[in-house]
This record gives sequence, structure tokens and C-alpha cells, in this order.
Amino acid sequence: MNVPMSWLKEYVNIDADIKTFVDKMTLTGSKVEKVEESGKDITNVVVGKVVAEEKHPDAKRLRVMKCDIGAEVIQIVTAATNLQVGDVVPVALAGADLANGLKIKKSNLRGVESNGMFCSVEELGLSKEQFPDAPDDGIYIFLNPENMKLGEDAKPYFGLGEQVVEYEITSNRSDCFSILGIATEVAATFDTAFMFPKIEVAETKEDGTKLAKIAIASPELCNRYAARIIKNVKVKSSPKWLQDKLISAGLRPINNIVDITNFLLLEFGQPMHAFDYDKLAGAEINVRLAKNGEEMTTLLGDTIKLDDTMLIIADAEKPVAVAGVMGGEDTKVTEETTTILFECANFNAFSVRQTSKKLGIMSDSSKKYVKGIDPEIISCALDRAAQLINMTEAGDVLAGVIDIYPVPREPITIPYDVEWINSFLGIKISKAEMEAIFRRVRFVVNADGTVTIPTTRPDVTMKADLAEEVARIYGYDKIPVTLERATPTVGGKTYEQKVEDKIKETLRNCGAYGIRTYTIESPKTFDKLGIDEELRDAVVIQNPLGEDFSIMRTTTANAMLNALSLNNSKRNESAALYEIGKVFFKAKTELELPSEVEKVTVGLYGPEADFFDIKGIAETLIKALNIKDASYDRNQELAFMHPGRCANLLVGNKIVGFLGEVHPEVLKSYGFSQKVYIMELDLRTLIDVAQTERVYKPLPKFPSMTRDLAVIVSREELVGDMIKLINQRGGKILVGTELFDVYEGEQVETGQKSVAFNLVFRAKDKTLTDEEVSKSIKKILNGLETNFAAKLRA
Repeated sequence: MNVPMSWLKEYVNIDADIKTFVDKMTLTGSKVEKVEESGKDITNVVVGKVVAEEKHPDAKRLRVMKCDIGAEVIQIVTAATNLQVGDVVPVALAGADLANGLKIKKSNLRGVESNGMFCSVEELGLSKEQFPDAPDDGIYIFLNPENMKLGEDAKPYFGLGEQVVEYEITSNRSDCFSILGIATEVAATFDTAFMFPKIEVAETKEDGTKLAKIAIASPELCNRYAARIIKNVKVKSSPKWLQDKLISAGLRPINNIVDITNFLLLEFGQPMHAFDYDKLAGAEINVRLAKNGEEMTTLLGDTIKLDDTMLIIADAEKPVAVAGVMGGEDTKVTEETTTILFECANFNAFSVRQTSKKLGIMSDSSKKYVKGIDPEIISCALDRAAQLINMTEAGDVLAGVIDIYPVPREPITIPYDVEWINSFLGIKISKAEMEAIFRRVRFVVNADGTVTIPTTRPDVTMKADLAEEVARIYGYDKIPVTLERATPTVGGKTYEQKVEDKIKETLRNCGAYGIRTYTIESPKTFDKLGIDEELRDAVVIQNPLGEDFSIMRTTTANAMLNALSLNNSKRNESAALYEIGKVFFKAKTELELPSEVEKVTVGLYGPEADFFDIKGIAETLIKALNIKDASYDRNQELAFMHPGRCANLLVGNKIVGFLGEVHPEVLKSYGFSQKVYIMELDLRTLIDVAQTERVYKPLPKFPSMTRDLAVIVSREELVGDMIKLINQRGGKILVGTELFDVYEGEQVETGQKSVAFNLVFRAKDKTLTDEEVSKSIKKILNGLETNFAAKLRA
């Protein structure tokens, strides 16, 4: 929000220097971003009057002018053709700085001394659009120089030299998105009077309320709509004082009618619009939802298509404006306009935001509406517009206001407790001081211990908000520092955080680097991975930035493969990465929110990497978390994984996730020519099955016996299944089973493989005999033969 200081001072008396002003405003919540001075680079330009003229003795196109600058008369040589004796003009003296870095020095032009330069608006960094009375190619001549003093600074006459303060207003303070709103904050901050503009409207006797009909079909989207009729309209340039105000706030003057609406947008923060009354079919204003397929041409000349979610203003036949966003071309005010309908309305902030985004139109009006505007200011704003019509002699204001206000906004009343507020803030101020603060922020203090909040402050709804108002006006810097009165507690991480830290530490120890990827992806990812229908049913974002960021991911595989692919494209021979991130799944019912599931994902590739590297990381993680009863089971259902080199990790009968080699066809789409291995595990399950407490057993008293067992089985048999059977058949005395060799070669038949295990036997209460161990091995061999057609290798 940009506020010129000269404009602000019309509503509040302040004499503080700009630094003090900025500091105090920031401390009370109206944070100042910066202070800029318009035309700061323009220096030493004064008001001068041409008092004499001579021909240049040695140049036909040059003239020698005598110019009175108050303290003295100086000589200036010029080629300007539009100057005459008696003209009052801006004069850049020797040493002056002008726009575009131009510096003025004393010079000698064809033998004649020149001590300055007459200025055009362009040389002051301005344009003819800002000053329509400026010549197309010549020196600017002041039209009304009667009250101007020769020799004084010329910048104020061009709206330059103005200090403009830029505020960063929080979204909950919609009242401060106007100059009057900032003025009330200044008055509260400096404890000075706020001077609301005196509004008086001169109306004709003709009743304007009978000339138009207004209907609101959707009061939930438009809770107030008011209008005035102006006849005998004269569309022309605005007077200089009005143009200066708009220029100082950064707006370009256009014509008196448009300038008045822009003035109200800045002063009250209330958007307004002027319709050409004669172009409104049926002299009707209908606030309604658009029909699907309706079209309208905007003031920018663009034809837009409307749908039934968009609130519009329509006459008896067609849409004439998009409510709160932009007016239409068909009813705009032109130089031929003789009668206008000035409208002032209040629209639902969400509706305006939604429509503005759909149409891709972000106007100054829509920016105000989406913040939320108080409907109660409409009466004053509309009367102020009528007053400006009077002041600029732009037309005749007809009597009466057409005002449709179905459900007026009522101010709320909140009780306050002086002791509670003092205790809450840690201060000690009297009831009288506190009530004085409430009055400074324009709250009404009632005799029954309550305050009535004006409708302009919807952010104040409870006693904590009252405490905040007291704190910011009293001064945050005055509130003493106190120790927390609560019982001291020792901070620490939760069990879940500790397990997560252990997982990260383990993965780092395995050589993997942590990464963070986007949870928002493109639907094209499904085709890239060949994902089945279940994982394709993703949560869709309602207002995506584009198709590439339109769904929430259902697997982390794509993100991990993209990260590995990036490393591969940078010619990293090998890489190992991990991430703990979320995937999202649709809710089962409309009453539920989508579920967010955290996954532990690991990915790696390298010239020597294989399936057992990714499995080794999984086993290291299981050991670090002290997880019992972990096993692996073949998984051939994931389309993006190699069907013969992918396994599920199970704890008991519960699937924790999968690991294995990525399908070769999928790898091609990611630019890989080598094998890649990934693992995706459910973090919550890992946390649930982790055992942080370890139970230590005494060392065994009796010796162990080891046996190597090698069998020939079909190469299709899974070693994991064989180990499960060995442990079952081995009985209590079998305390360890380890695979140490898998061989396929010349000494083994085609389609067969040799699998060798190291078996450890031990009893708790005695030393085992060879007979007892042999009996257990025989039982194991019988089981292997029966279930796997295994034969003892000779």
C-alpha cells in the first residue's frame, strides 16, 4: 500500500520527521517497507518568468531569453519555438540534474553565454499522458501562474518531491488498504485527531432513484449494491489537484470520471465503476451468476467466456461487468457519454478471487475485494464520489441513492477485563489508560465493561484481540521481559523422531546421501513408470500451476529415479541416495481427508552395483532397528520393477515395502543404460516394529558344532524359502543358518544350482553329540527333498 505523505496529512496532523514516523508506525503493526521520494533525481529546477527576448547574433534558430527567477534575472539561450515574453516556465539552473542523468552546466552557444535551460515535461521524467496540456514538442508553460512564486522549487507543481511510504499490510487488516485506513492508524499511533473528510453533495431536484432498477439474485455473493445517477456529464481532463494526487500515488490520470473512481479506490479502498446509463438495456442492474457460455468483451478489449460460478453485473439483456473484477466494453464511459450510473458494491472475497483466477484477470479492484471490504463504507464512498463530481464540475448529481442492502453488517461487542489483559501481556496499566487506547483505535467504550468494535475491524473478535490492540498501541518496547511462569520442562525428541534419526544415520553410514524432492508431480509419471490403475488414482490439485504439478504422488519411485538420472547425466559413475518423504492417497469417503503416508526411499546405481547391495542396505537397517522376524518374498506385481529381481520386505506377515531392480524398459525412459536399484519402505511400520531396547543373553556355557550342507536344487527355487524350512526342521538345537555359496556351472546340470549352507548347532544344557546333530541334519535333508526336490551334493 503506497501512501503519499501530503495526502495523508489532510486527514491527520503529524509533524514528526520521516524516520520517527516510520519507526513508530512499524512498531504499532503498520510495517513500513520503504520510503521513496518522487523526482528525487531532479534537482535545482525553479519557477521562472520570461521577461525579455533577443535574436541570437550568429544563429537564426536560437533566441536569447532573459528569465526572472526571483533573486536575479539570468540569460538562457534556447531553440524552443513555443515561448513568449511573459510565460512562466520550469527552469533548470546551472548545476541542475534532470531525467536520464542529464546535467545542466553554464555553456557558450555560438558565442553567447547560457546559464540554464527551459524544461519540457519529458526532461522532468514525466509524460504528456500525465500532463495533457503539455505541448507535443516544446517547453511546458504553466497555465495558471498567478499564485506561483518566482524562484521557488518547481517540483511540487508536477507532483514531484512527494514522500511516498510503502506499507506491508497483513491480510487480516483489510481496513488499512486505503489512505483513510492508514490515517486512522497514524492517529492512533501518535494519539492525534483523525479528520474524516467533510462530505457535502449538491443534488438536483430530479429523483435519480426512479431511473434505474437494481436486483441482487445472489445476496450471499453480493451483500450490498448502491448507485447514483449523474446527468449532463462532461468527460474531460481532471483538474490539476486531482491529477497530482493520483500521480503522487503512482496512478496515471485518464479523465475526470475514471480519475474519480481511482481516487475513491485509494482514499476509501472501495472500488467503484461508472456505466454509461444510456447503454444499459432496460436501465437495469442485475447482480447474478453468469450462464455457461455467456461472453463479454472487457474494457481491455478481450472477449472472455463466463461460467455459472462467476458473479456478473448484467442489464436486461447481457453481462456488462464481471463483479469485482472488470467492467465491459459495451457500457464504458466515453467522451459522448451524457449520463452515468455510478455503482458502489460489496462482493464476496472468495468469489472474486476464484473468478479472477479463472479469467486470468487481476485488476486493482479485484486486489481490494479479495482482502475483504467493509460494506458499511459504501454510503460515504458513493457520496464522496458525488461530491467530487460537484468539485470537478463533471455533471449534475441527481437526488437520492439506490441502495440494496439485504443483510447489514452489525458491529460486535466484546467484554474486556483489565486485570486479565494486564496479566496476559505482563504489564500494569490502569483502566482509564486501557480505555483511552481503545478509543484511539476507534473502539466505542461502553459503561457495562464492553467495547463495540467498528465494522471496519473484522479481525477483532475476542478478548485476546483486545489485548493485542492494547499491546501494540501501548508499545511492545515498553512491555518488560519476564521469565516463563510455567514449570520448566526438558526438551527432547519423541520416540518417532529418534527412530527416524536412527534410520537416517544408518542410511548415511551405508553411503547414501539425503535428498528432498517434490511431492507434486505430473500425471505423465504414471505412463513413464507403467503404473497400474490403483496407484493412478491420485489426489488432484484444484488450482495447479500446470499439468506438470497437478497431482500428489502415490509413489516416490519417480522422484528417486529423477534424482538418480540427474546424477547420471552429470557423469557421476555411481550414486546412492535416500529420502524420507510423503505419498498421498484419496480418502475413502467424502468426510475424510486424503491420507499422507511417509516412505523411506533408497536408490542406487554403479558399475558394480547389484540386487544384493540394495538388500544389504535393507538388512543393515533391520539390524540397526533391532527388528525381529524379517523376511523377503518375491514380488512380481510392480510394473516398474524387474519381475525376477524384486522382493517384498516382511516383518511377520506384514509387508513393509519393496526393494529390487528397476525394470529395464522403465530405465530407458529415464536415460539409463545401466541397472538401477531402489527400495521403498513404510516409515510408520518401521517405527512400530523397531525395538530400541536390547535384551542381552549370557554367553553359552557349552560348545557349538558346525556343519556345511550343500544340496542341488532347481535354479527356480528360492533360497529364502529353503532357509525357512531348515530353521523349522533344525529344531531348538539349530541356532544359526547362513548361506555361503550358490553355484551354477560345469559340475551342475543345466537348470540346477548348488546351494551351500553353514549350520550351527548348540544346546543350552549340555554338549551335543554327533548322533544328535546328524539326526537333525537328516530331518532337514528329508524336508528339502520333499519340498524342493533337493539332492545332497556329492
